[in-house]
Amino acid sequence: MADLLVKPTSGTVVHDITPQSAGWGHVGFGLHDLGPGGVIEGSGDGNELCIVLLSGAASLKAGDVDFGHIQGRESVFDGVPAHAFYVPMQTAWKVEATTASEVAICRAPGIDGTHPPRHITPELMSLETRGTGANTRHVCNILPETEPADSLLVVEVITPSGNWSSYPPHKHDTDDLPDESYLEETYYHRVNPPQGYVMHRVYNDDRSLDESMAAYDRSVVLVPQGYHPVGVPHGYESYYLNVMAGPKRIWKFRNDPAHDWIMNLKG
Repeated sequence: MADLLVKPTSGTVVHDITPQSAGWGHVGFGLHDLGPGGVIEGSGDGNELCIVLLSGAASLKAGDVDFGHIQGRESVFDGVPAHAFYVPMQTAWKVEATTASEVAICRAPGIDGTHPPRHITPELMSLETRGTGANTRHVCNILPETEPADSLLVVEVITPSGNWSSYPPHKHDTDDLPDESYLEETYYHRVNPPQGYVMHRVYNDDRSLDESMAAYDRSVVLVPQGYHPVGVPHGYESYYLNVMAGPKRIWKFRNDPAHDWIMNLKG
């Protein structure tokens, strides 16, 4: 099994996680730091993409569609949704930054490529608050299963200081629909202020997998299987971008039975 904690690298390409490097079959994740005039592009392959402009401003094209110049948010902690772009398989694409920009490239296998390129504007993204008390977190659904795509599911989450997220611990590693679906997942972590860290645990029922990691700003945690809660220390704020994909584009999870009782707490 690949190391579950992937640390950022310096330079333009901060992350380049592929199914081969992760040791699984579906999810790929890239993260790029672009300066003004910086470009990333692709000629199209068997993967569909969700390009997320995490911060900054850029011009984007996909196939014959020119989305023009997009002014995004200044920071992932601004409290407003990102701009995102769906790119079907076998479609060329290009991102050219006009300011310092942080760009995520979420990948998963395409199936038929029938969904056209589209701009997923902040107004199209549903917002929700999950949990109560110290389990409260704020969710922005960038590309949920209710919106068209072949494989990808993409969501971003803000977790306040001192709270827990992806909690109670839950998993989605078994093809047992309608109760549970098999989905691989990446967590791209940001921490505010950036010298902090969050605690990310990944474990399964028999504890043959049981890892607890200090995930620092801009690191990625791979979740190939098992439960995967995140704890945020006092004084720090957590952001993460989730990318999920599997053989079926359905998100059905099972809580850890030992901790499912927490769902009945009122605050």
